[in-house]
Amino acid sequence: MLAELFAVMAPVLIVAGIGYGWARSGQSYPTEFIARLVLNIGTPSLVLSTLSRTEIDRHAFGQVAIACLVVMLLMGLIGAGFSRAFKQDWRILVPAYLFPNSGNMGLPIVLYAFGEKGLALAVAFFLVLSVGHFSLGLLLSGTERSPKRLLANPIIISLALALPIVLLDLELPRWLANTIGLLGGMTIPLMLLTLGVSLASIRVRHLGNGLLLGGLRILCGASVAWVIGAALGLPPLAQGVLVMQSAMPVAVFNYLFAVRAGRSPEEVASLVMCSTLLSFGLIPLLLAWWLPALR
Repeated sequence: MLAELFAVMAPVLIVAGIGYGWARSGQSYPTEFIARLVLNIGTPSLVLSTLSRTEIDRHAFGQVAIACLVVMLLMGLIGAGFSRAFKQDWRILVPAYLFPNSGNMGLPIVLYAFGEKGLALAVAFFLVLSVGHFSLGLLLSGTERSPKRLLANPIIISLALALPIVLLDLELPRWLANTIGLLGGMTIPLMLLTLGVSLASIRVRHLGNGLLLGGLRILCGASVAWVIGAALGLPPLAQGVLVMQSAMPVAVFNYLFAVRAGRSPEEVASLVMCSTLLSFGLIPLLLAWWLPALR
């Protein structure tokens, strides 16, 4: 079991560690360019490539998407409750609890833990969450208020393109499948490198609150997802994907949005950094609990 857990977590830790070490050594890293490349080209290609080459249980795919919406709603309410309990600004804590790092960390962990079929279900979660993050999340942070620009987001466009592939079981032409497979292949490594670089650039304050609220975010996410998955009767693979994706730490994009909006970026940075560090210990425990159920 330890070897299996190491095989899942080692690629994530090593590649993110390379990004962290690269940034700390003073080497330049075009974060803005890479982020745009991943958002505009890499992620849509990964979504289309994964959904077109993997045999998908459409019922499970839809269940995971619906479960993601329910988990988001409940986590938003939990974030609002903790905001009152800990006297925090709800505009900081609610987005942090709503939007976990299901892309940079969630997709690679699910891929190495559950394989291609698990990745396809993780993409369903990621699509729903990303649509919410790049619409509701931008509105909550005060970063974007233009409905037209929200609709033009590449994640939303990739969702519109992916749905016919899933619903109609379409097969892409070989040249197109090879092209988007090549482009999509760069996405996860660049996501992890950028995660490491971003963590290296974050300066943490409010460490106590960050550890407490960041840890609660991971534990609440896993618990809520387990309850929702059981209530919906999800099969073990789909429920495992839902739990893993929901238990991811606070997304780095929350910090970037807070910086752009000038809304307490230090507190958001603490939540991102602390929850990510805690996840390196808590996620393997969740995997150790869940992987035997899939055998």
